[in-house]
Amino acid sequence: MKHNGYEFDNYLKSHPDMNGFFGRYGGAYVSDELKRAMAEITEAYFTIAKSSKFIGDLRRIRKEFQGRPTPVSHLERLSGSLGNVQLYVKREDLNHTGAHKLNHCMGEALLAKYMGKKKVIAETGAGQHGVALATAAAYFGLECDIYMGSVDIKKQAPNVARMKILGANVVEVTHGLQTLKEAVDAAFDAYCKEYKDAIYCIGSVLGPHPFPMMVRDFQSVVGIEAREQFLEMTGELPDAVVACVGGGSNAMGMFSGFLNDPVDIYGIEPLGRGEALGDHAASLKYGTEGIMHGFNSIMLKDENGEPAPVYSVASGLDYPSSGPEHAYLRDIGRVKYDVVDDEETIDAFYKLSRMEGIIPAIESSHAVAFGMRLAKQMERGSILICLSGRGDKDMDYIIEKYGIR
Repeated sequence: MKHNGYEFDNYLKSHPDMNGFFGRYGGAYVSDELKRAMAEITEAYFTIAKSSKFIGDLRRIRKEFQGRPTPVSHLERLSGSLGNVQLYVKREDLNHTGAHKLNHCMGEALLAKYMGKKKVIAETGAGQHGVALATAAAYFGLECDIYMGSVDIKKQAPNVARMKILGANVVEVTHGLQTLKEAVDAAFDAYCKEYKDAIYCIGSVLGPHPFPMMVRDFQSVVGIEAREQFLEMTGELPDAVVACVGGGSNAMGMFSGFLNDPVDIYGIEPLGRGEALGDHAASLKYGTEGIMHGFNSIMLKDENGEPAPVYSVASGLDYPSSGPEHAYLRDIGRVKYDVVDDEETIDAFYKLSRMEGIIPAIESSHAVAFGMRLAKQMERGSILICLSGRGDKDMDYIIEKYGIR
């Protein structure tokens, strides 16, 4: 299929290019020493990870350990309350550990094992990536250091406990705003000192090449499964596909299955408290081009051109940039990016819980909220939403801040 003159038939194999660029976004803006480490990971990925043994091992893990494929569920009662449009969700909340994050963590940890590394290092915001990597490290017998901001540690206490139970070393990050950006800074600093014995397992489609490509490829199982399942359930493709976007891993995984189809695709960013800088984390809507954490993308900047303070009710979305592939897909018009604020998100959280018996992660609730909004605008059709994670981690925070509605 062509879209705005761009060919998508061989898209996943032709993007990024050899230097890790999606158009002008991406690349590897790191020190010469780290460039060698990135080159080692790239070489390993294109050799080890393309071998039948690696693929066979990963498929077995997906089935026997993760519980894949996760189902697609029809939201019949919620759909009926909104009109004639039918809502469906891809249930990544039913993936082992409760979110999509394990899809790439098991792949990255398996790669680390094949490369002879002894440790995995990562950052986490909402804690789901940290839990997933701690799980993968326990499975493969690897050491695990997880860097997490003080603010997020307080908001996500259940996930912090899970990481520690799984044997991970949770390193509290106390500088700056003490959230996801600072956790990434600290994890990168640690990796620079330990890259010979460790591998950095970034938590999204972010960072220097090859991470945006690797994480997308490992997450593409979400979109591949969802497309096949939806066709089997309904005999046709959905009219629209929706996923939340912070860094954007669940979204790229979901979108990968549908880029070559005549389907509208929407990525939903957090508007938070409003449009003022510091009140949201909607980089693709309000940001400009810039380099941070080793890659070029669209980012929110302060008056000095540095990464701006950001906010989201969802810890996993409070990052001042987005994956370079999202920036590229936005520019060429293949994916439409929109925003949902905190209030609409929390309303969707409660509606899905009460009407369907599914308690979603606050991150996923952004996508559910937009799906509900879109359903009211469309006269007929179907919408498939990526339910990227479950809300167990968020319940104490939501009850404390918003009460029981």
